[in-house]
Amino acid sequence: MKSKLNVWTGLASCLGLLVVAGEALSQTESDAALEEVIVRSHPLSAEGLSQPVTVLAGDELNKALAASLGDTLSVIPGVHSASFGPAVGRPVIRGLSGPRVKIMEDRIDSLDVSISSPDHVTTIEPFAAQSIEVLKGPSTLLYGSGAIGGVVDIHTGRIPHSIPEAMSADLEVRGSDNASQRAGAGRIEGGAGAFAFHVDGFYRDADEYDIPGYAESSLQRASEAHGEEHHDDEGHDDDHDEGHDEHEGEEEAFGTLPGSQMQVQGGSFGLSFIGDTGFLGVAVSTYEGEYGLPGHSHHHDEEHGDEHEGEHDEDEHDDDEHEGEHEGHGEEEMPPILDLNQTRIDVEGGLEAPFPGIRNVNVRMGYNDYEHTEVEGEEGGTQFKTEAWEARLEATHYAMLGFEGAAGLQISNRKFSALGEEAFVPPVDTQSLGLFWVGQKSLGDVSLETGLRYEKVEHDPSEGRARDFNLGSASLGLIVPLSDSLTLSGQLDYSNRAPIAEELYSNGPHLATQTFEIGDPLLDEETAKNVSANLRFSSGSVSWALGAFLTDFNDFIYEANTGLEDDELPVLQWSQDDATVHGMEAEASWTAMSWSEGAFTVSAAFDLVEARLEERANRNLPRIPPQRWTLTGNFTQGPFQAEASWRTVSSQSDVAVNELPTESFDDLRLYLSYALAFGSTDVDLFLNGLNLTDEEQRLHTSFIAQMAPRAGRTIEAGFRIRM
Repeated sequence: MKSKLNVWTGLASCLGLLVVAGEALSQTESDAALEEVIVRSHPLSAEGLSQPVTVLAGDELNKALAASLGDTLSVIPGVHSASFGPAVGRPVIRGLSGPRVKIMEDRIDSLDVSISSPDHVTTIEPFAAQSIEVLKGPSTLLYGSGAIGGVVDIHTGRIPHSIPEAMSADLEVRGSDNASQRAGAGRIEGGAGAFAFHVDGFYRDADEYDIPGYAESSLQRASEAHGEEHHDDEGHDDDHDEGHDEHEGEEEAFGTLPGSQMQVQGGSFGLSFIGDTGFLGVAVSTYEGEYGLPGHSHHHDEEHGDEHEGEHDEDEHDDDEHEGEHEGHGEEEMPPILDLNQTRIDVEGGLEAPFPGIRNVNVRMGYNDYEHTEVEGEEGGTQFKTEAWEARLEATHYAMLGFEGAAGLQISNRKFSALGEEAFVPPVDTQSLGLFWVGQKSLGDVSLETGLRYEKVEHDPSEGRARDFNLGSASLGLIVPLSDSLTLSGQLDYSNRAPIAEELYSNGPHLATQTFEIGDPLLDEETAKNVSANLRFSSGSVSWALGAFLTDFNDFIYEANTGLEDDELPVLQWSQDDATVHGMEAEASWTAMSWSEGAFTVSAAFDLVEARLEERANRNLPRIPPQRWTLTGNFTQGPFQAEASWRTVSSQSDVAVNELPTESFDDLRLYLSYALAFGSTDVDLFLNGLNLTDEEQRLHTSFIAQMAPRAGRTIEAGFRIRM
């Protein structure tokens, strides 16, 4: 009953605007046709897709830009962020993330290690994006096993496809009071003769950010207080516990989140030769930096309790010095940092009409050399390395048996290793090969989409049993125009996902997550049967969209908290069980007033996802996002824009075994901008206020939700220059 109430409440909330705008809804003729969804991530998207798609570009992307990809995309209904501090935020699409959501740069996998652990950054800087596309739901037909939950494709333009008419340049600089963040990014594009080039660079530097209270949640602190007896049984004597209680207020981080600092930079250079019937280009890019791993200060104190106790016994620090040490996060209390370096090379070529019946052929390959070290104190910790490449060949054909379509080949190789005392995964060599076809056919006004894919995945570890998986996917979609302004679309998908190496072979302590991870080398592939439906309306001043989905998983792979400990670390076991994930998204927009130089628009959004295991006493899956409500007002007057949004994130009490709930919170944001023109140069000045009510915000999708809240009140200012 709770689920049904949530759905109907969400519908009522988002469609309330439409009741106010009833006159606009009654229009029979469309003043603004339903916008076509043109998605570069899909070869057949020129006429729209049955799959729900959101594209962030231009002003909407500028307003959403954040330090991490997940935070940037969290403005989209149905998309959340699996935050691990400000630097790390992998997108969560309809409750699914990690190896179920494919992160790509211009249609090639990111090729980093972000799927290996929630603390690993996605090495595609949002600043470098010209547009970001989000495909919600299974996308395995085109992109393979890792896209069973969705796709995020960041288009950077690093390999030019055409010669620009004139040289152009963009520059953005921003800074904020919280964490003293300083960030900038620039881009130059141009060409001469048959050649075009692209150059970009970015830089971001921030200190530890301020928070409106304790780093640890009240629930976490209460849980630890109740667990003192358990710690005694494991060797923590009474004297230590008394000392811990005595200095509890000093040891717990308050007002500032330890380990939330970051410093990253990178850039790229791309060059293309462009002829009459095709192009060939190459791009080289780098990404490097350091960022802290929040959520470790308290654990660090516990792990080194004896040493810490001795320091107090010897009275080496008086109370003032001790308090200052914790407030300033001195050297001895510094959480671990992650030091990373990446070099990536991309090559792409395309030909128009190379053979009879073939519209175009595109070949793309990406190579990535990545490594990072998890550093604690003065000593290097676990070192992660990956050398990976992916290539795809795609040919789009004219109508055959009524279907216009695309066939392709996708191959990849990943050599992964984790070295050091706390390496929890052995070196693994992973190969994959995929063959696919997708097609689209018109049946009168109805558009039919279908496709098939075969994929083979092989894991060859240095220790343990090699595994191989044969996977198949199929899809059927329909786009049905119900009127000039109303469109219904639906999709049926059958998808498979092979377990990744970390799910199969993990066995050891993981410094970053402060857990002991155990894989299962006998895991089977995961199978998903998905059905989704979407209804879109656009007419005059009113537009709205409703989407609902249901995914039935066989052998769903998840990480279960066993409640056991190994070397004082909680033991997480990769397991399988049947599961169901379902939910909905709703959004509505109404231009309440418009005039020659401006308009006032009100919009609302709601999203909900629920996930349950079928054969467990506690059926809840971990880190499933709670429902959200968003109300936004946008005012434009000539060069001036003001936008205010209020988001309410509900509490999440449907928690997995040994998982703590998170409390509800509100998020008030304000964005102001003013556009100036100086000849051919445009300048935008902007001011951005985040979490203006300074509330404690904890994302349930975060692995460290109980230990690392989001930043408190933040005022950000900057400018953009386009020439």
